[in-house]
Amino acid sequence: MKGMLLYNIYRTLTYSVSPLVYLHLRWRKFRGLGHPRRWPERLGHPSVARPTGPLLWFHAVSLGEGMAAIPVIKHCHRLRPDLTILMTTTTYSALCEFVHVKMGKMQGNVGRGCKRCTIWMGGCSAQKSKMLLGVVILLIFCPLDTPAAIDAFLGYWKPNAIIIIESELWPNLIMGASKHGIALALLNARVSTKSSIQWSRPLLLPLISLLLSKFSLIVPLSTSQAICFQLLQAPPSIINFSGDLKYAVHEYDDSEEYMGTIEDLKGLLDNRQVWMASSIHRGEEKVMLEVHKGLVRMIPNIVTIIVPRHPQHGKEIAHELQKEGQIVALRSRHEMLTPRTNVYVVDTLGELRQLYRITPIAVIGGSFLPSLAGHNISEAAAAGCAVLTGHHIGHYSNMVLEMQRVNPMSVFQVSGKLELEEALKELFSDARLLEARRVAAKQAFCALSSGIIANVWNLLNFHIFRQALD
Repeated sequence: MKGMLLYNIYRTLTYSVSPLVYLHLRWRKFRGLGHPRRWPERLGHPSVARPTGPLLWFHAVSLGEGMAAIPVIKHCHRLRPDLTILMTTTTYSALCEFVHVKMGKMQGNVGRGCKRCTIWMGGCSAQKSKMLLGVVILLIFCPLDTPAAIDAFLGYWKPNAIIIIESELWPNLIMGASKHGIALALLNARVSTKSSIQWSRPLLLPLISLLLSKFSLIVPLSTSQAICFQLLQAPPSIINFSGDLKYAVHEYDDSEEYMGTIEDLKGLLDNRQVWMASSIHRGEEKVMLEVHKGLVRMIPNIVTIIVPRHPQHGKEIAHELQKEGQIVALRSRHEMLTPRTNVYVVDTLGELRQLYRITPIAVIGGSFLPSLAGHNISEAAAAGCAVLTGHHIGHYSNMVLEMQRVNPMSVFQVSGKLELEEALKELFSDARLLEARRVAAKQAFCALSSGIIANVWNLLNFHIFRQALD
């Protein structure tokens, strides 16, 4: 009863701010911060025709969650080719990234007004979306959680089921789906420590409990997350464990265009010592470049590959290094590695998994500053890299612990610049140790990734599809 009262208050508040939301979207369009033609999708207005037949709606807030959903989508298509897949994301950059990743295109300016992406998304159709994975996938923006936007979206698309990846709990969306009899699933479900504390408070717990009761299936990221959802009063009967979907990175394919350019780069790196710092956030480049300077003194021909989280950051890093007189190659400019090049900055999107295959050592960023919360380490492990990461890894601590339980040498956590530099020097000076860490990472990944997609399919089929698609 109290939960419904809180929801009605939320619905009233979101209804009252709807005019301001509309003005905000128009203002963002005026400033060039959103898609110039598809911003009305955020209000629930379609820009693509709905195909006939059953439709599954997958929602992934960012590229990471979207990539985790890909193996599930492919498996669904293999077993139920009659299904149309609608995938939504929240940000312009995430949608652009996902389009480029799956269409095999590489641009450094995606998310900041990419021309090809704008053209493709502006005229998207179900026929064109068959280019993605060989599956009919419609990529659009997720509607904002206002009553009008959600009602318009659900009324037009009429999804048979909604599959949310990780942690998007929007009251109007969930209650609207329940009202329309649409089955809900939460995959790779997780709640951050901060959210868990806030949601457990007496003021919010009744609303959270009400929202979770509307799901037919919750598949938590880990056993600790399962306990967290139980403490938030999710019905125990709907909580089922399958494993972390982010281990399933081997389930989707690489484009020929990607592999061709990566093989060219690999040839240029032959006979040189290489390591890569991936998913670097602002501030972390200082750590990585200080480590690089220490390594150059020991290994003059070393190549440090820097892959920032955001392409623009890569251009800034390259500019600063060039001002210092260092020889830097920038990937978006197709600059070639020369014998004098020691730093290679990758300011493009969608190539990270392929880059892991040409480096023996991967240092995973987003983990060296207290304000950060880590990134997926399984992609590097799947490629057979020796994996290093910092200690600020948020919910990825579960992944690190799982891999270390399988093989203690699979992931090496370091506390900062000095420890990272010493660890890299040790790996470069001891070929047997480097090989042992590479094998350990690959072994742990293989052990933990086995059977995850089949388990997820079985859970979806039992809890969702049998009632939503029959």
